[in-house]
Amino acid sequence: MSSEPRARRRCAWAGNDPLYIRYHDEEWGRPAHDDRTLFEFLVLEGAQAGLSWSTILRKREGYRRAFSGFDPERVARFTAARIERLLGDASIVRNRAKVTSAVENAKAFLAVQREYGSFDAFAWSFVGGKQIRRYPKTLRDIPATTPESDALSAALRARGFKFVGSTIIYAFMQGCGLVNDHVQGCFLAARR
Repeated sequence: MSSEPRARRRCAWAGNDPLYIRYHDEEWGRPAHDDRTLFEFLVLEGAQAGLSWSTILRKREGYRRAFSGFDPERVARFTAARIERLLGDASIVRNRAKVTSAVENAKAFLAVQREYGSFDAFAWSFVGGKQIRRYPKTLRDIPATTPESDALSAALRARGFKFVGSTIIYAFMQGCGLVNDHVQGCFLAARR
């Protein structure tokens, strides 16, 4: 029974790494509507810029501790002294611009919540409120950006968010299930 999930056909990027397999099977492409989860993915995708996703997945628990369980209200109140302490925390990516942007993005995230009632309502409006399903044949058929990621990225930047370029935002959209890019043949591609 425990070996059954490994026997399933998956998107090739999941490989043999148990962490990647769990992320692929349990999160990637599954619609997320919880604002805290959406904030978590914004922070993690921004932290990933220029790094591998496996680096971020391995540091995810460190991020959860360092960023108060991704509670945007608490993160928005982080002081300069707290940011300095985070820059010494080896359990996260110690990049000043990325750490500072997470705090500033928390403030912008709260502003979006006030304006739209939830970040969920805002983000999902860029896909018409329902998941986009592409059914790519191979990983090469998955785009790096789309008109939807371009639009969401531009809207976020206009609201003061950082590390939200269109490529990062497309990865956010995939991770949070606004888009389902599981390739044909993957056991999750057939899910309706």
